[in-house]
Amino acid sequence: MLFETLKQLCRLHGVSGFEAPVAQYIAKKISPYVDSVSTDALGNLIALKKGCSASPKKVMFSAHMDEIGFIVNYIDEKGFIRFAPLGGINLRAALYGPVVFANGVKGLLVSEAGKADDPKYATCYVDIGAYSQKDAEKRVKIGDTFHLQSDVTAISRRVWAGRPLDDRAGCAILLEAAAKLPAQVNDDIYFVFSVQEEVGCRGGRTAAFGIMPDFGFSVDVTATGDVPGAHTMAVSQGKGVAIKVKDSSLICHPALVGGMHKLAKDNKIPHQTEVLTAGGTDASAIQLAGAGAYAGGISIPSRYIHSGVETVDKKDLEACIDLTVALCQTDLVALCGLSE
Repeated sequence: MLFETLKQLCRLHGVSGFEAPVAQYIAKKISPYVDSVSTDALGNLIALKKGCSASPKKVMFSAHMDEIGFIVNYIDEKGFIRFAPLGGINLRAALYGPVVFANGVKGLLVSEAGKADDPKYATCYVDIGAYSQKDAEKRVKIGDTFHLQSDVTAISRRVWAGRPLDDRAGCAILLEAAAKLPAQVNDDIYFVFSVQEEVGCRGGRTAAFGIMPDFGFSVDVTATGDVPGAHTMAVSQGKGVAIKVKDSSLICHPALVGGMHKLAKDNKIPHQTEVLTAGGTDASAIQLAGAGAYAGGISIPSRYIHSGVETVDKKDLEACIDLTVALCQTDLVALCGLSE
C-alpha cells in the first residue's frame, strides 16, 4: 500500500505554487482518519485529528507537497521554450531529460548546441516538437509550469527510486501515520501538507502561524553520507529514521531531540542522528511561529536528492511512520522533561 500511495503521489503535478492536484488527492485519502480537512489562503492542506484530553497540546507535522520545477517565460519564433527555475535545481542533472507540463504536454529539456558542458538557463530550452511560435502557443503559454517526468520504481526489494520523493515520501508517511492512529488521541494532531517549501518554506510558515503549535515536526528527506564522494555525514540509507539535530535553518530543541531518541529506542524503531550542514525544512518556520515552538525533524535518508533518481529505503520510511505514530500518542511534555 505504501509503495502504491507513493507512486500515485509522485505522478501528480505539483511544482512550487501549483500544488492543487496533490492537495486534492491527499484530502480524499486522509479524510476518513481525521476530524476536519481545510485549505488556507496559501494552499496548505491542514488535516486535524482532535485530542480528547481536557487541555490538549497542539502538535504539528508538516510534509511539503511541492516539488522543484520550471516555469515558462518565453517562446521564440521557432517554437522553442525558454524557462526559469522554481526551486533549487541541478540543471546539469536535468539536462537531456523528458519533461511534462501541467496540462500534459511533453517535451525535452536540452541545451543549445555546444553549450551542454556548462549549462545555464540562458542557454537551455524545451523542445515540444513545435515548428513555430504559433504552433507552440497552441499547447503551452507563458506562465505554464513543468517538471521532469516523474515515476517511482523498485530497484530492489527495499529500495525505491524516482522523483519527486522530495517530499512526496513525507506526504506518504503522514498519510500512513494518520491511518494507523487509534480512534482517540490526547493531543490535537495537525497533519500539514505544505506548499512552496522549495522556494523558502512559505507554506510551512503561514500554516504554523495559523496553528500556533506547541510542538512541531518536519517530515522531509535528508542527505546521506554513504555513497562514493558524498559529503561526510553520519546518515546512511537503510539504517532507520534520521532524527534531526540541526540544519542550516534551525537548531532543534535538545530536550525534544533526546526525547525522540528515547521514544525510538523504547519502541525498537531503527534510528540515527542527523546533522545537516546545508539545506533546511519546514521545521525552521514552525520553530519561529508566534512566541516559538519546540521543533524537531523526522528525516528520511535519501540519495541523489533533487535529481531524477532520488532513492529511499522502505525500511526507513516504515521507521519514520512508526516514530510519527509514537509521537502522536505520547505526552511530549513529559517525554522531554519540560514544565507546563
